[in-house]
Amino acid sequence: MEKELENFLVTNWAATDLGAHYDLYPDEDGAPIGQQYQTATGPIDILAVKKDGTELLVIELKRGAATDRTVGQIQRYMGYIKQEVAEPSQKVRGLIIALEDDVKLQYALAVAPDISFYRYKVSFKLNHTGGLTL
Repeated sequence: MEKELENFLVTNWAATDLGAHYDLYPDEDGAPIGQQYQTATGPIDILAVKKDGTELLVIELKRGAATDRTVGQIQRYMGYIKQEVAEPSQKVRGLIIALEDDVKLQYALAVAPDISFYRYKVSFKLNHTGGLTL
């Protein structure tokens, strides 16, 4: 499910709130390479750049609950991006997207001001478009 969430976000990037402020991280030719961005600390689910170029956003996705360990994981990725990818003037922020969180995660985030947490919600709706009604 995590891979499906990642693919959905990337495929529908322009229609998301993230797409209003960020672009997927591009290579030197402008082609997006921000999905599964490879680093020495492991692959980043999604790497994005603010439209004005002032910030890089490291996105970590969790299919179920995010925990305090997720904060350590995203901090490793953010440290790599800050040292190896970001320009000196660029800020590096983190975003954890998960179905659920817990109190340990909230305590960890309380002292990690550059990391945000968002919950995702999956919905499924059937619309009758013809034929017999059930």
